[in-house]
Amino acid sequence: MHALTLRLSRPLVAVLAVLVLLLSLDGLGDRKLANPDEGRYSEIAREMAQSGDFVTPRLNGLKYFEKPPLQYWATAIAFKLFGESEFAARLYTALCGLGCVLLIAYTGKRLYNVETGLLAGMVMLSAPYFAALSEVVTLDMGLTFWMTLALSSFLVAKTSATPQRVWLGIAWAAMAAAVLSKGLIGIVFPAAAVFFYCVVNRNFRFVAELGWWPGLAIFAAIVVPWFVLVSIQNPEFLQFFFIHEHFERFTSTAHRRVQPAWYFLPVLFVGFLPWMMALVPAVVKAWRAPASIVGQNRAFSPLKLMLIYCGFILIFFSASGSKLPAYILPIFPPLALVIGNYLRNVDPRRLAWLTLPAVPLALWGAYAAWVEPAKRGNAEFSRPLYDEMSLWVTAAALVIAAGLLLGFILLKYQRKWLGIMMIAFGTTIGVELIERGYERISPLQSAANTAQPIKYHLTADTRLYAVETYDQSLPFYLKRTLTLVNYIDEFELGETSEPTKWIKRLEDFPAAWKAPGPAIAIIHPGAIEQMRALGLTFDIIHQDPRRVAIRKISAP
Repeated sequence: MHALTLRLSRPLVAVLAVLVLLLSLDGLGDRKLANPDEGRYSEIAREMAQSGDFVTPRLNGLKYFEKPPLQYWATAIAFKLFGESEFAARLYTALCGLGCVLLIAYTGKRLYNVETGLLAGMVMLSAPYFAALSEVVTLDMGLTFWMTLALSSFLVAKTSATPQRVWLGIAWAAMAAAVLSKGLIGIVFPAAAVFFYCVVNRNFRFVAELGWWPGLAIFAAIVVPWFVLVSIQNPEFLQFFFIHEHFERFTSTAHRRVQPAWYFLPVLFVGFLPWMMALVPAVVKAWRAPASIVGQNRAFSPLKLMLIYCGFILIFFSASGSKLPAYILPIFPPLALVIGNYLRNVDPRRLAWLTLPAVPLALWGAYAAWVEPAKRGNAEFSRPLYDEMSLWVTAAALVIAAGLLLGFILLKYQRKWLGIMMIAFGTTIGVELIERGYERISPLQSAANTAQPIKYHLTADTRLYAVETYDQSLPFYLKRTLTLVNYIDEFELGETSEPTKWIKRLEDFPAAWKAPGPAIAIIHPGAIEQMRALGLTFDIIHQDPRRVAIRKISAP
């Protein structure tokens, strides 16, 4: 890239970054919280903020130890500062997503040059899967940010001409934050990447240069206090968290997330949609490239370390008995840098042909978006919502296809930077349109509408029950917890630890319902006659295909 073009590129990237920032933050509060993850993690943070107990996480009033508390802490603070809203619930995730873009762009600049950093940032901004998840309440984005900070800090430290203890300290602190975000993988993944890099290069001197003693001191100072406090207050924590949530989750299919070993490959390639065909040659070239950076008098290949890091994570989760698409999110930032480095050197005409295959895929997406919602929206109240979503998502896919086509033409005519910019702009705008489309059907994914009629009848002394069902977002919108009836699922530990907080058998529910005072219950639509058969007297105050809310009335 010529110096003039590079100077012109910087303001264009700045415009794109500001556009993404404004669109992302502006839309954070537009959608209702969706089930299950957004409702679950937002409610845990809400209860934490309300109770002031930052040691023991609780979901629907019951102990919940499936994940560590860092994101709950951050979101609880956001609720305190900005109120209990969808915007505050998604703020931490959005900032972590934007932080990943800035980190990988800075890392590319430090390791190589400004152009590589800019291109890596562009790839991140235009990776549809990553961009979409940055506006969804999930723990994986926070984990990704802290692991990216750990990896980037280590790379900067090892490629500097002199030892960089500060950067190594940041790497250790970031690993500690990653552990507090989602468990032991926060340190296992970076450590495995360094170890296998040493194995591949048959050189273990790097292991001795990790700043172990100060690093472990920093790590322990951040991680240990919460683990000690939560274990003292909850003796059941250690066995559940370390054995059940780590070993058993990995080795078993108890969580009903059984998928084939190749499950993550389509997620990865479609997740990088405009650059999906450039991914393989970029990886191959990065792996074959000789060590190109000399740091502290030693040849080092940052790209190879990043590929080992990504490969280990991909293989680890592919071998796991429990799979969800977001699990591989941490490999997106380093792969964006690998692709960005490739884009810097590839011939524009070759890049044009590598981006062209994504066009028919985007057009197929437009067709599917136009046809598929009509099949799913078969209920009277849901059909209009799916029709609205269809328009937005179809338009989004067409915008992405148009950006790819224009980018292809510009690349063919050797306008490399403008071509990449056009592809990135088109994809970024397309992702935002998809999210606007998803807003149309958010009432189907959330209990926000269910909460409104319930709140109308709700008083301070009203007892709330969830009978053989549980809606993750309902407690958040009611600002109240519910007593579970004959429902276990992820609440097994909490119900076992605090058996008085739930009703184990359905047969015991009528006595609780008939006790003095007002009561409201959420039931399945097909359970109305079953409730009457149990002797319950009630009015129906809300009904939709997924839930029914009934209010106790006194027998005549």
